[in-house]
Amino acid sequence: MGKNYFDLTGQVAVVTGCSTGLGVQMANALANNGANIVTLARRKNLIDEVAADLAEKYGVKAIGVACDITDTERVAAAVQEVMDTFGRIDILVNNAGTGAVAPAEDITDEQFANEMNIDLFGSFKMAREVAKKAMIPAGYGRIINIASMYGLVGNKIAPAAPYHAAKGGVVNLTRALACEWGDKGITVNSICPGYFETPLTKETLQSEFFQNYAKTMIPEGRYGQEGELDTAALFLASPASTYVNGCILPVDGGYTSL
Repeated sequence: MGKNYFDLTGQVAVVTGCSTGLGVQMANALANNGANIVTLARRKNLIDEVAADLAEKYGVKAIGVACDITDTERVAAAVQEVMDTFGRIDILVNNAGTGAVAPAEDITDEQFANEMNIDLFGSFKMAREVAKKAMIPAGYGRIINIASMYGLVGNKIAPAAPYHAAKGGVVNLTRALACEWGDKGITVNSICPGYFETPLTKETLQSEFFQNYAKTMIPEGRYGQEGELDTAALFLASPASTYVNGCILPVDGGYTSL
């Protein structure tokens, strides 16, 4: 029988922002390949529902851990809870984020700071705690930071300077952590999704205006569908990606190649 390069049986994956959308999709992909899942987000009722669904569908262990990733003490407590439950964390998917959309001249200090605090600083806090408590002691880990194609380029459709800045920071934070932790058995990589349909984006992406925009600005002429991010996450999470470190992987239908 051929080798299953994406086999994650027995591993533990923490997925932040795992109450809806892309976080839930990636958690399903990881669980489908045998990983035990920690769904981590602020809304306890939603992450518990997701965890129960994953356990039922895939026969893995799954728990919901409520956490605000901007709160250092709560991050520490959440990671400790996972370690107390499973004794290990092999994979961290830093997916939690937000997005302020407004003309740059109207963006408030509070909006900009909130974006940086969640998307960039929150990702660092999770990576720092997981690396310190789990991955460095184990000599193994896979950290996947979910940035954005907007962390690589600007855009003309939706002004979002704080989001661009924060996700650009996530991209270079990925490189910095990859350099620091590479010799400790930890790889740190980033996925930069393009336009993907989620409950929050569905209405916009299905509009006639966006459909026309996509045909002009996205080489594939369409937005991403459910599941099209999963294999990128699986590859970077798997033991097979040992020599892939500091990679910035756009999954955007070719948007950033224009």
